[in-house]
Amino acid sequence: MTTTPEARDLETDPVDDAGRTKRVLLAKPRGYCAGVDRAVITVEKALETYGPPVYVRKEIVHNRHVVDTLTERGVIFVDETDEVPEGALVVFSAHGVSPAVHKEAEERNLRTIDATCPLVTKVHKEVNRFARDDYDILLIGHEGHEEVEGTAGEAPERVQLVDKPEDVDKVQVRDPSKVVWLSQTTLSVDETMERVDQLSEKYPTLQAPPSDDICYATSNRQQAVKVMAPQCDLVIVVGSQNSSNSKRLVEVALQAGASASHLVDYASQIDDAWLEGVETVGVTSGASVPDVLVLQVLDHLAERGWGDVEEVTTANEKVTFALPRELRKDLDENKDNPKSVR
Repeated sequence: MTTTPEARDLETDPVDDAGRTKRVLLAKPRGYCAGVDRAVITVEKALETYGPPVYVRKEIVHNRHVVDTLTERGVIFVDETDEVPEGALVVFSAHGVSPAVHKEAEERNLRTIDATCPLVTKVHKEVNRFARDDYDILLIGHEGHEEVEGTAGEAPERVQLVDKPEDVDKVQVRDPSKVVWLSQTTLSVDETMERVDQLSEKYPTLQAPPSDDICYATSNRQQAVKVMAPQCDLVIVVGSQNSSNSKRLVEVALQAGASASHLVDYASQIDDAWLEGVETVGVTSGASVPDVLVLQVLDHLAERGWGDVEEVTTANEKVTFALPRELRKDLDENKDNPKSVR
C-alpha cells in the first residue's frame, strides 16, 4: 500500500470532511482478536511441532482464507471426531466443544489440543455453575452456531436457546426466581439487550451473568463501526458469511446510519456498482480476519480513487492469551531438545 492510515480518535478529534471526497475511514480495532490469534497460532505450532496432518474439528475460526491457507499446509478439517483416525491429533476450534465431544475423542484415543477461546470457556463455566445451583439457563444465541452447541452441551437439561423474538414466548421455567441469561460471545450488543429486555418483562427477577458474556473484541469492533458509520455512504466489512461477529458488523453499520453495507471475503468480491455516487467508504473486519485481507481491500479502493485513508480509533486492545497447555508442554520440551518431538 502507498497510503499510511492516519490515526484519528473520533471521540475527541472528529474528522473534518468539509470539502473532501473519496476518502476511506478505517476502523480500529478490527480483525484478529486474542482468541482467534491464539487458535490460529495453535494450529500453526502444531504443524511445526508434530508435522502434518493435523486434524481440526470444524473450522478453527470462521474465515475462508484462514481455513484454505491452513489446508494447503497440511491441516485436515473434519465435522466430527469420528472422522479422525484413532490415536491421531485433533485440535478443537476456538468456538468450543461440549463434554460429549471430549468424551468421544477420549473413546477414540485421540490426542487433543483444545483451542477454545478463554472467553468462551468462561461462559461454559458459568453454565456449569448455574446448573449446579439448579437454575434454568436462557442462552441468547444463534441456533446451529458451533459456539452455542458447545455451550448448551455443558448442561443440555438446563439450557434453553433464545434466538429470535418469538423464542421468548416459548420459554418455560420451573422456578421464575431461579432464572439466568447468558449469551453467545459474538452477538450484537444491542440485539442481545433487546432479548434481555423481553425476557426481563416475562421474568422480572431474571439474573444477569456475573460479567459480560459478549467478548471485548466483539463489543469494540461494533463500537468503532457505530462511531464511523454515520459519516459513511458505504461500509465494507471483511469477513466470511458463517462468521457471526462479521455479519453483526454489517447490521450495526446500517443501524448506526451507513447508507449501505456489504460483507466480503475478498477485495475481488466488491461490486463497482456499490461505489457509484459514494464519497466516504468505511472499512472494517470481523474478529477472525487477518489484516492482509483488509489491506487488499484498501488497495482495491485506492485503484478506484479512494486513496485517502484515515484510521478511526475507538479503543486500543492489548489482550493476549497463552497457548493451550497441551501444546505449551511439548513446545517447552522441544525447545530443550529440538529432536525429541515428531
